[in-house]
Amino acid sequence: MVSLVFSYRFPGRYALTALAGALETHADLASMPLHVPRTTGALIDTVRAEQARGHTVVVAWSFYSPSFPECAEELRHVRAACGPFLAIAGGVHATAEPLETLKGGFELVCIGEGERALPELLRRLQAGGDVTGTPGFARLVDGAVARNPRPERIELDDAPPFSPARCLFGAIELTRGCIYACRFCQTPFFSKATFRHRSVDNVARWAKELRRAGKRDLRFISPTSLSYGSHDESVNLAAVEELLARSTEAMAPGGRVFFGTFPSEVRPEHVTPEALALLARYVANDSLIIGGQSGSERVLEQSRRGHDVAAIERAVEIALAGGFRPDVDFILGLPGEGPDEVRATVRLMERLSELGAKVHGHAFMPLPGTPFRDAAPATIDDETQLALERLASQQRLYGQWRSQVSIAADIARRRDSLTSRG
Repeated sequence: MVSLVFSYRFPGRYALTALAGALETHADLASMPLHVPRTTGALIDTVRAEQARGHTVVVAWSFYSPSFPECAEELRHVRAACGPFLAIAGGVHATAEPLETLKGGFELVCIGEGERALPELLRRLQAGGDVTGTPGFARLVDGAVARNPRPERIELDDAPPFSPARCLFGAIELTRGCIYACRFCQTPFFSKATFRHRSVDNVARWAKELRRAGKRDLRFISPTSLSYGSHDESVNLAAVEELLARSTEAMAPGGRVFFGTFPSEVRPEHVTPEALALLARYVANDSLIIGGQSGSERVLEQSRRGHDVAAIERAVEIALAGGFRPDVDFILGLPGEGPDEVRATVRLMERLSELGAKVHGHAFMPLPGTPFRDAAPATIDDETQLALERLASQQRLYGQWRSQVSIAADIARRRDSLTSRG
């Protein structure tokens, strides 16, 4: 008997919840024991208990680049405390940096999407076969990464967003991939620079499951919410309205639909009076996350954002007029940003917050798998730090920019170490 154990930690749990749903679509795997401990101690206890039952144990992690060190450390603790088990990893970091991930102690890493790869690996393991050649996975061979062929790409309608049978619920992934391919973002380089949308019928089906389970709130995962139903830069408001109307109906009675909030956002050029009038008819949120990123035209262009500073300002004004509080994301320390660009970004943050927006501060991280992977990590000078602290004390700015500076430096150190070791 094979037992599957997820290290069910934020933010990797979004992916793991979807993988649990994928297992439900396979009759031979739907009843496989699946455990979701949420602490390292509980993870160790679970692995020991399953081993005591004589089960073959697979422990799976999914993580972004900032979370890799703590996940690798957790693996070391579990290894030291338990008997043999198969440790696998997936997610954007494992896909972008398989060598580092494998050298961190994981035996197999999933490259790209896991909805086909994981069931095939479990099926082979259950049959007592060799799993090293499973499509979609990579392993270390003589110190180098040996990659197996990738399985066929999934359609989102074939991929449950969560697992009702195991009572694992979460946001519904609305769109996978992103055509905009901003140079600092891992999304388009993990899932390709195209849009794959879940159909309205499929969203409504899973929204009904969510409501049937007693969940009140429906949230979506999307790199750009108002791109739903479109395959280019245009906005298809008819598709968005059908989505929101059907979702609202599916969540009745008493349910709430959130759109354009975490874990999704809207692009500034997509914010129009017509779009916000539509949202106001359906959504429960009174805030809107808008990706601004920089107050410098040159930095926006170098990052391939696809919009200018004026679009950010217009989006804030339109959002406020439409009854929404704009929460505008900014990234400090983007490649090419000099003192003038930093000052331009801070001035824009101040100007927008004076209008009534809140600004969300981030520090640039050279994320693996992106065109900016080899760039220098963000630093924030004393003058900028003081300006940010002032905005934060006035409750006009929030975010983890302080800790992200050290996280960015750590990502760069690990990258440079990996490169120097070959």
